[in-house]
Amino acid sequence: MKSGPILNTSTRGLVPLMIAFSVFLLWRGHNLPGGGFIGGLVASAALVLDGLTFGPGMIRRRLRADPVTVAAVGLLVGVIAGLLGWFAGSPFLTGLWWKPIVGGAELPLGTPLLFDIGVYLVVVGTISALWLALAERRQGGED
Repeated sequence: MKSGPILNTSTRGLVPLMIAFSVFLLWRGHNLPGGGFIGGLVASAALVLDGLTFGPGMIRRRLRADPVTVAAVGLLVGVIAGLLGWFAGSPFLTGLWWKPIVGGAELPLGTPLLFDIGVYLVVVGTISALWLALAERRQGGED
């Protein structure tokens, strides 16, 4: 899989911006529309762009873990977020909030953000695993 110098150069600049934007969507979405799913899709698009440009090995290097493991950890984080409300005596997936003071400002953190992080990881892991399976199968067929 050969790509040209324009795609190589633009991908090197675009992927970090896409990852940063996906984290912004994740953080912003725990109080507003958006969150883990759309942030995970943007991060997955960045990884797929990297894979299309530099090959499937680039996705494996960026993730540093098996994509199925990333998805499984995300699922575990989402379930833990749901169980925290249940252990507090509320229904499963009830939002709990903590407001620690960081640098003199109140930082609202809660189980909805934890759940969104889980969804983010599930989406990134699943899309990456699917794309890698297709790309590596195609590479194997071309040799």
